[in-house]
Amino acid sequence: MNRVLLINGPNLNRLGKREPTVYGVETLESLEKKLDIFAKDQQVELHCYQSNHEGEIIDKIHLAADNYDGVIINPGAFTHYSYAILDAISSISTPVIEVHISNVHARESFRHVSVTAPATIGQIVGLGTYGYKLALLALIEKIRGSENNE
Repeated sequence: MNRVLLINGPNLNRLGKREPTVYGVETLESLEKKLDIFAKDQQVELHCYQSNHEGEIIDKIHLAADNYDGVIINPGAFTHYSYAILDAISSISTPVIEVHISNVHARESFRHVSVTAPATIGQIVGLGTYGYKLALLALIEKIRGSENNE
């Protein structure tokens, strides 16, 4: 069974309460439960993690190198300035997909640039929490496609 790590960055623990007009009313707990059910249906073991602290996120990314087949990350505001998270993602060969609930390109100009995206295999933005499901499907395709080519 493939293993995927979901990392949510700063303020995502406030989903459902924080700016519901931008991020919706679904809570992080609800999102994680729905995604876990979907993952199990796909024969994937999903581990969910959230932190408001950059170093803890970096530690989880490093851990992913030897323990997970793929990573989904929403770095939150770290997206726009954390070269340390970029370096952490770049340091592992595990495929990583970046997700953003809102369309960051339609928001404030500082949100238009992701310093972390260049180290990922792809980025999904603006599709609400459905983007996480799409990221999981894309990772499954990537993981299983590479397993079949070995």
